[in-house]
Amino acid sequence: MDRANPVPTLINQSSGRAERDDHEVGEIRSALGAAGIPANVELVEGNAISDRVRAASEAGAELVIVGGGDGSISAAASALAGTGTRLGILPLGTLNHFARDLAIPAKLDEAAALIAAGKVREVDVADVNGRTFINNSAIGLYPLMVIDRDLQQKRLGRSKRLAMLVASARTLARFHHHRLTLTVNDEDARVDTPLLFVGNNDYRIDLGAPGRRDSLQDGELCVLVMRKKTRRGMVAASIRALFNRTRPDDMVRLDQVERLQVGSRRGHLSVSVDGEVVSLQPPLDYRVRKRSLKVIAA
Repeated sequence: MDRANPVPTLINQSSGRAERDDHEVGEIRSALGAAGIPANVELVEGNAISDRVRAASEAGAELVIVGGGDGSISAAASALAGTGTRLGILPLGTLNHFARDLAIPAKLDEAAALIAAGKVREVDVADVNGRTFINNSAIGLYPLMVIDRDLQQKRLGRSKRLAMLVASARTLARFHHHRLTLTVNDEDARVDTPLLFVGNNDYRIDLGAPGRRDSLQDGELCVLVMRKKTRRGMVAASIRALFNRTRPDDMVRLDQVERLQVGSRRGHLSVSVDGEVVSLQPPLDYRVRKRSLKVIAA
């Protein structure tokens, strides 16, 4: 690597379990330095990551390193997809699903060494109405749970996991089904469902590796529709989904989907996009962008 041009390294100062400080920045800089990577390490607000990454790419950076959780990496991917600039990932969040599915180590020194090795993989991203996501998007139960969870964290200071458990119970107690029209290959299907899940590439729902993806290069969306159930059955299925223990008979899977349109009589739908809830006007247009993101991975 060119030591005269340090690699832009942007760290989400509040991802994971606590606020980051100068000491942790020093540890990150040291780990990258030990791996032979000259880095300009900066703490940034999560909502500034996309703009900062885009600016670095437009300034000619061939590699940008981002440290944070899935939200931070998703923001970086939205800026870099289609540009040719490589993304290096330091998994510093709570769950780090995208990094896990790319076999990127959770330990800082190992992740730095992997970036230094420089193996590039071209992976898919997806988008809905122009909003990029690297993991998944959902309509129905999950976005409502996220809204409740975030309010608890902000107002009551609860941990993410505790807030999600409380939010799940409250959402299930009052939730109703969504009536949606799904269009795939010019064929319409009307569904009445508590949850529509759209993943970037295929998600496993078997007990051997729940919630994992074997590939991020298949060029397809994973579309799962939760079957309509009694409230008791919906509660049981939702709890299984929350803990990545979904049974195959809980969901209807649509195979070989590259584009999905979702219609609704509602004027707006609450939609989760990599854990962030946004309000979108239907019809929703989901698409996969094949191998559009260059990532340093195993």
